[in-house]
Amino acid sequence: MGAFLLEGTHLLQEAIATNWPLLQVCATPAWQNQHPQLWQQAIQAAPEQTVSDDLLAYLCTTVNPDGVVAIAARQPQRQPPTSASLLIAVETLQDPGNLGTIIRTAAAAGADGLWLTADGVDPDHPKVLRASAGQWFRLPIAIATDLGQTLRSWQQQGYQIVSTLPRATTTLWQADLTRPTVLLLGNEGAGLSPDLAAIADSAVTIPQAAGVESLNVAIAAALLLYEARRQRQS
Repeated sequence: MGAFLLEGTHLLQEAIATNWPLLQVCATPAWQNQHPQLWQQAIQAAPEQTVSDDLLAYLCTTVNPDGVVAIAARQPQRQPPTSASLLIAVETLQDPGNLGTIIRTAAAAGADGLWLTADGVDPDHPKVLRASAGQWFRLPIAIATDLGQTLRSWQQQGYQIVSTLPRATTTLWQADLTRPTVLLLGNEGAGLSPDLAAIADSAVTIPQAAGVESLNVAIAAALLLYEARRQRQS
């Protein structure tokens, strides 16, 4: 089944709030005294162990851990619902901070799920979890063994695939994002591969000032997601 690490109070709170299965919870005495109610919830959910500050620091990847760490069980992929209206797919995403930020933003913008390719950063990476601010537990995230096939499947169900390409002539503000949509973005450095770009029904660009090469992929995702939200609310 596998497992991954949860570091810090907020991630533990989100795991418990979403009933995510925990295998072990370790906390310092000081943390237990500061968070008695959460500690009681934690020990009801999983075996517990009291550890020293030094041992906790050894277990964590963060420089200054706040006193608690948990081991969470990996679950089967959380496929986006069949009733999804807005999805986002990213090819070969490499930076865990970018992925965590996209997860957090997608949840905030009301997206229904996220597709990733298998050759990108591990979605369970501790930095991904921290950057998602706990929204990792709430947004369905799935790995596509063949993203092209997955995109075609969504097309067959009536979804439009909207890619982001710097050479596109349509801006994100001109695109109709009120329809069921999959937003498609590429790798941080290389961008979107030609094979996936060819599958898209349309391509949009995000206007930028002269001399600016490109936007960070997480920022680009945020602009697209919130433009879709704006159009749907208005």
